[in-house]
Amino acid sequence: MDLFTNPQEKIRELTDNINRHNYNYYVLANPTISDYEFDMLLKELEALESQYPQFRLPDSPTLRVGGQITKEFPAFVHIRPMLSLGNSYSEEDLKDFDTQCTKLAEGRTFSYHLEHKFDGVSMSLHYEKGLLIRAVTRGDGVQGDEVTANVKTIRTVPLRLKGKSIPDFVEVRGEVMMLRTEFDKWNEERALNGEDRLMNPRNATAGSLKLQNSEEVAKRPLTFFAYQIATDEVNALTDFENVEKFKEWGFKTSGNQALCKNMEDVLGYIHQWEQKRYALEYDIDGIVIKVNEIAMRDFMGYTAKAPRWAIAFKYPAEKATTEIDYINFQVGRTGKVTPVANLKPVLLAGTVVKRASIHNADEIERLGLHTGDTVYIEKGGEIIPKITGVVLEKRLPDSQPVAFITNCPDCGATLVRPEKEVNFFCPNEQACPPQIKGKIEHFSHRKAMNIDGLGTEIISQLVDKNLIRNYGDLYSLQYESLVKLEKFGDLSARNLLKALENSKQIPFDRVLFALGIRHVGAVAAKKLARHFGSLEAIREATAETLTNVKDVGETMANTIVAFFLEEENVLILENLKKAGLCFRQDIEEDTANTMTDDSLAGKSFVISGVFAHASREAIKEKIESRGGEVKSGITKKVTYLLAGNDAGPSKVEKAKELGVTIISEEELLKMLQ
Repeated sequence: MDLFTNPQEKIRELTDNINRHNYNYYVLANPTISDYEFDMLLKELEALESQYPQFRLPDSPTLRVGGQITKEFPAFVHIRPMLSLGNSYSEEDLKDFDTQCTKLAEGRTFSYHLEHKFDGVSMSLHYEKGLLIRAVTRGDGVQGDEVTANVKTIRTVPLRLKGKSIPDFVEVRGEVMMLRTEFDKWNEERALNGEDRLMNPRNATAGSLKLQNSEEVAKRPLTFFAYQIATDEVNALTDFENVEKFKEWGFKTSGNQALCKNMEDVLGYIHQWEQKRYALEYDIDGIVIKVNEIAMRDFMGYTAKAPRWAIAFKYPAEKATTEIDYINFQVGRTGKVTPVANLKPVLLAGTVVKRASIHNADEIERLGLHTGDTVYIEKGGEIIPKITGVVLEKRLPDSQPVAFITNCPDCGATLVRPEKEVNFFCPNEQACPPQIKGKIEHFSHRKAMNIDGLGTEIISQLVDKNLIRNYGDLYSLQYESLVKLEKFGDLSARNLLKALENSKQIPFDRVLFALGIRHVGAVAAKKLARHFGSLEAIREATAETLTNVKDVGETMANTIVAFFLEEENVLILENLKKAGLCFRQDIEEDTANTMTDDSLAGKSFVISGVFAHASREAIKEKIESRGGEVKSGITKKVTYLLAGNDAGPSKVEKAKELGVTIISEEELLKMLQ
């Protein structure tokens, strides 16, 4: 740079040039300069940014180098849940799906958009004014971990979108992966450096994204394929058009999409890739079939777990054979006893398999397992190993049938098998070590009491050293006892005590879930909390009264009643109450629910856009808690379109056309008040 060059302009010029060359190399695979020339440009930019840090741009290519240290990855609630797709394994399943779509379409025409089902890690990217502001993992579908610093190091993730007509806000979803050749090359480098080889690209990708040092992530050969626009702001008519948008904005796509007019074409595409998939540069485990037309998707809608307009066809899982060394029995937090086969190690779908769950006694009988059997194993969904059969011709003549145990392997109690149940249980829930530890682990879980620092190892030490007997004892822990634990110093002890204190602010529905009452999940706990308002009211309720709550059946009601009849449970609850945990709905919320519990009954809403005061999921919960219904698409039967910032133009237009009332976030808040 000469004396007359403006440093700010030079930084901008270098940033634009390097980003363009980066796109040519990593996305288009068509480099226009040598590696040496690229490195010289990058070094020049780094020197200028070091001298003039105030002029560094938010999409600077030097961010790709990493260097940011992230001790914790904060949770982020998805603007829209990242729903999983229903799986199909046969042509009959797909034909049933086609029949369902045809019925839902009510005579309207539609087509299918097909693409590869990537075997990587799902990722959600948020862009504001074209600039990448956030990257979030799928997590449990409702919320994931924010890993922005790590994702910025991936060369195929645009830090700033290219092209025209870029929305003020857009969410792009896709898959982070390692290409096979890049993974193999990196593995060779690890071996040369004396490091262990990694077994497969997917596990390596997942581990890379959670590294605390983004500089280390930058060294990993990660790539990103975009496949979905998850916001309404892009006024495209079809999913295929969205793929074209990705190319315009600077994203990498697989390039192996297809448009199919009917199921016959769909099956042809699936058969075409059944063997060809092994020649791809990336791993896939199936094909995704989606209705192509966006408006038709809105019309078909969603179930609670998945869109009705999409399905994933899974190719048959890879199989292998190996021998059973021995079978042991594990006890879970509810007392359920699960047999686990310990196997002679075998390579299956890229990983070494050593263990496989057999689920229950009925499965042992169905398989006809004998000691020392050679068995067929495969990975369910190419993830979880399972035994699918026995190689009878290899059975040893003196082998004996595998018998299910009669006593708990941990406490010796006689196992019981409740009527209509397939599982055996240890009834000694108050004194059986794995049950005690499992209940405490569940109690401290992020979705329950969110007690950070209370991991499996620490819980084991606390129980084994008799510092606690149940989760009710957690709030009586003292600093002097904690600092004596292995690998648990002054800071860890103080942090745990602080986390325990903070957990006292957790709302009642999550406290109820944390108690670990059998069959009572997070959703059921929320409904029970809203219906009864306090733990005392739930405790006094009869089984018949409990079944008046939506989705609470006879089995769940009976387990709730049984829980409160246990004297030990009553004592634990008294300790938790003395500790200051919340045993009733927040007074303001409780009052609001009492006054407006059914105020939105009979009214239905479609939610579109971004909101200032709450996430879409939180708004949905508020509406449903007052008796309202949230729908996915605009029809004549919808009462309101709740339109936030950048609400989908197609939804707004359709609402006007059908005479559906359009309201703002402020107007909804007035309704809720």
